[in-house]
Amino acid sequence: MRHSLLRRILAFIAVFFLAGSLWLVNPHLAYAYDNPELLPANPTPVIDLAKTLTDVQEENLVKELNDFQTETGWKLRVLTQFDRTPGRAVINFWGLDDKSILLVADARGGNILSFSVGDAVYELLPRTFWIELQTRFGNLYFVRENGEDQSIFQTMKTVETCLRQGGCGVVPGLPREQWILTLISSALGGVICGFAAQPRKEGQIFAWQWALIFSPLWGILFLAFGIGPVVTRTSEWLPLTRNIVGFLMGVLVAFLSPIFSRPSSNAES
Repeated sequence: MRHSLLRRILAFIAVFFLAGSLWLVNPHLAYAYDNPELLPANPTPVIDLAKTLTDVQEENLVKELNDFQTETGWKLRVLTQFDRTPGRAVINFWGLDDKSILLVADARGGNILSFSVGDAVYELLPRTFWIELQTRFGNLYFVRENGEDQSIFQTMKTVETCLRQGGCGVVPGLPREQWILTLISSALGGVICGFAAQPRKEGQIFAWQWALIFSPLWGILFLAFGIGPVVTRTSEWLPLTRNIVGFLMGVLVAFLSPIFSRPSSNAES
């Protein structure tokens, strides 16, 4: 009964956070009011109401986004806000359409980033991409260590890179924190595989039948959560090699654990 209740609570929490993430990444701006007087008189792809960027940074970002639009046709826009927002007035000001991406940086929330994405963009960059992008560059830890300006710059650079190469299913690059999770998952998969393969009969060396029975469990941990996130985000061989070694070490330690726990033959009876 207690386990059933716990599973229901965890499922509810997961659905709640997923729904919240999807709400943040939707193709329509969810501002409650229209405040056009905050818009600049001259056209610009960057409106920095929160003064997150220096003058030089803003100038360079404006040039970068204008050049990118000229080169590719994709319209990238940046709005920073804190206690004031132009609201839905930015839609007409920028002429946001199906090929537009608007990044809104607002430090009042737990995650400073949110996006308004045109329908044509989802063909190349799915919703899961935007959720991962928001989580990676907009979280409080990243902002605290790198600054709000770098959160914006690295987000836009990632979007530009993915659009230039014809789309991304996941956010490129493997942060150290994410790699550590994949390493732990790989090692845990190895431990499960090693325990399952321990011999259970006289003369048996390797219980491959039991290892096969438990393969869905250790296979998901090792392949889906250990190897998959690495090979889809980076071409570097070092993190992949470490995860494979972690899996093999987990197998070895778990498989040989009965030998270490066996009492010594010369122990007193």
